[in-house]
This record gives sequence, C-alpha cells and structure tokens, in this order.
Amino acid sequence: MYSPLNTWKATARGKHVGIVGVGGLGQMGIRLAKAMGNTVVAISTSPNKRQAALEMGADEFIISKEPESMAKIAKSLDLILNTVSAEHDINPLLQLLARNCHSN
Repeated sequence: MYSPLNTWKATARGKHVGIVGVGGLGQMGIRLAKAMGNTVVAISTSPNKRQAALEMGADEFIISKEPESMAKIAKSLDLILNTVSAEHDINPLLQLLARNCHSN
C-alpha cells in the first residue's frame, strides 16, 4: 500500500485519496493514507464496514452500490487505491477521479 501512495505523491500530504475495499489491504491503505496527512474516503459495497473504516481514520465512507453516494464524491479524488480482488466494474470508480488524476 505504501508504494502507490508514494508513487502518486500522497506522501506530500493534502491529497484526497479513495480506498476501494475495507478488507485487510484496504484497512492498511486507510491507515497509511491518513497517517500521511491525506483526506481519506473508504469505498465499499458493504454498509457494515462503515464504523470500522471511520475508526481506522477514514474521513468519509461511501457505499459504491448507491448511485447517490457515489455522485456525492464524483470528480473529487486525486488517487484511488483499489484493493478488491473480486471481479468488478471499475468504470463507476473512474468517475470519482478529479480531472488529470490517476487510478491504481
């Protein structure tokens, strides 16, 4: 999780970072991105992960299956770390990136 955060300059603080998936890797991503001084948005299909994500340091929690939730943060993220290993459509996630930003 450190490598993509470092590569895309999240170590410089002040980025708006989305972490997709709140499993083991996602939890580490939330903690690292927050410790680096970034605003962190946890993104999950499971509403029961909300409390855990917020306790780990996420500033916001979004349920990816809810269009209104996704629309709330559209075009706002500087970086997305996708930790989900299951097959899923990333196109809705790409709509969350601010202009001229990157997805990993």
